[in-house]
Amino acid sequence: MFYAIVTKLTRAQKQVVFTILDLLMVPVAMLTTLAVATNVTADAETLIRLIPMMLTASISAIGISWALGLPRITLNAYETRGIVRTAAFAAALGFVTVCLNEAMRTGLPFGVMFIFTLVLLVACASWRIVLRYITTQIYRYGQKRMRVLIYGAGQTGQQLVAALRHDNSINPVAFVDDNPTLQSLMVLGLRVYAPSTIKDVIAQKNIDRVVLAMPSISRPLQARIALKLRRSGVEVHALPSFAQLVGEGELRNSTSPVSLDDLLGRHRLEDTLPGVSHAYSERRILITGAGGSIGSELCRQLIACKPECLVLVDHSELALYNIQKELQDISEGLQIVPVLGSVLDADMMREVMEAHRVEVVLHAAAYKHLPLVETNVLVGLKNNVMGTKVMADAAREAGVERFILVSTDKAVRPTNVMGASKRLAELLVQDLATRSQGTRFSMVRFGNVLGSSGSVIPLFEEQIARGGPVTLTHGKVTRYFMTISEAARLVLLAGSFARGGDVFVLDMGEPVPIHKLARQMIEGAGYTVRDANNPDGDIEIQITGLRKGEKLHEELLISADMLTTPHPKILRAQETFLSEIEMATALKDLRRALDALDDEAAREVIARWVERANPSEDENAQSL
Repeated sequence: MFYAIVTKLTRAQKQVVFTILDLLMVPVAMLTTLAVATNVTADAETLIRLIPMMLTASISAIGISWALGLPRITLNAYETRGIVRTAAFAAALGFVTVCLNEAMRTGLPFGVMFIFTLVLLVACASWRIVLRYITTQIYRYGQKRMRVLIYGAGQTGQQLVAALRHDNSINPVAFVDDNPTLQSLMVLGLRVYAPSTIKDVIAQKNIDRVVLAMPSISRPLQARIALKLRRSGVEVHALPSFAQLVGEGELRNSTSPVSLDDLLGRHRLEDTLPGVSHAYSERRILITGAGGSIGSELCRQLIACKPECLVLVDHSELALYNIQKELQDISEGLQIVPVLGSVLDADMMREVMEAHRVEVVLHAAAYKHLPLVETNVLVGLKNNVMGTKVMADAAREAGVERFILVSTDKAVRPTNVMGASKRLAELLVQDLATRSQGTRFSMVRFGNVLGSSGSVIPLFEEQIARGGPVTLTHGKVTRYFMTISEAARLVLLAGSFARGGDVFVLDMGEPVPIHKLARQMIEGAGYTVRDANNPDGDIEIQITGLRKGEKLHEELLISADMLTTPHPKILRAQETFLSEIEMATALKDLRRALDALDDEAAREVIARWVERANPSEDENAQSL
């Protein structure tokens, strides 16, 4: 019942109640004063003599209370400033009673008026504090509150606790602070614990979330603290200072503002690459790996070409769902066909191409993560090589007009299984190109794609957000980089330029030193690099050593022979390839190794048929 009354009162009704309570405190304070004063006899005669003064003072209390705005101060906001106004109210009313005492000749000593003022202050403040506690408990009754531990008992932490106490859904439980002088003390009614006890505190007090209220320490240090705390199973959030929130000081951005030109080591080419609408307009196009980084960007760019139909092939249900939903939202009237299946399913791929009268195939499906393919040799070779053969054979049988294979610079004189699998896929497509009468087969080869899954940029961003260290396999590693949109446009251009058996590469400028890239990203995020020259820096660059099969420097070409294309930034490579008999033998040997689940036999196929990097160069790279 009391809950219903409290929650249904209007703001004006509450102000009337507050005014009445202040009025009632006048006689209460006067009677209390007479009871405790030793120099006054609190008999019936004295009380009757004081009634006119108390009535006048009570009426005056109404005007003074409203003049000071006391009824307008909500209980939830009654803090230090409210107490100051209450003190002013008590002092003003005390002065009024002194005047009334002299005017009405009640005969009370001045000391009694002073005591009255103090008692009135205590009474008016007390009923507000008690009523605030009661109403707070009423509002919070039965409500699950998030239990929060504040890491940092300084000014920001105290301000945070003061703010959170007004929130009915959050309960600040305790402080943690590195300062030994604060540990074991009570700050704002909360115990301050040492960081060494934080796991026990989280468990004992059922903490749901830890808030780092230490804006003065560096963000990398905050990130390292947060990482340790998350291992205890709680959410961790960092809070800037309140001065920063209102503009005093700069708020750092957690994302790196390093320009793409700096990351690429050259100017971006999206605006200079020509359009390709004419080659794909009103065509029926199949994209494998449609839910991946490159495949999904190919789909987005093809939308602008207004094709007749897009057939999306992917073995990931989630990836396929996401790209289908996105394309449906941005396209109108376009036929979109999602196909959940593997490129290794020959019957399905042939049926899909025939059923949907596919005219162009963009083959982007591949396993590309170097260390994973290195430790899963058979799966990597089966998907990347045999999957390409299934798609290429199905395209030729279905009379597809163009087939474009998406390849990588790691296919050039590879030192790892992933690169070798892509080179075998290239050789396979080159072989089919020499014997195909209808389908034009071509390949496009490019370097690392910024922002693609498994690429170095997201890894560095994640490591910087955690507070470091940023891991680098070798101090002298270099790589070619391009944007996802550049990569997709190059694939589409390669299809429009293709004459059969072509290997297209993009003039990507100079390779980018990865150490320089890591330093740029750290400094671009507002931090300093911690090294021998700057031992007090924020984030360290840690050298972990080259992974198995990894090169110091990637290449885009096997041979030096290059031909031009209609665009100066796109070149056609003259690469050697296997004869039909050699390719058939290589595939036969590979199938035998895959059927026998023999990793070593599969590696022997690579060693025999794929032109490798110079062994001495590879050894030198590993030992540097």
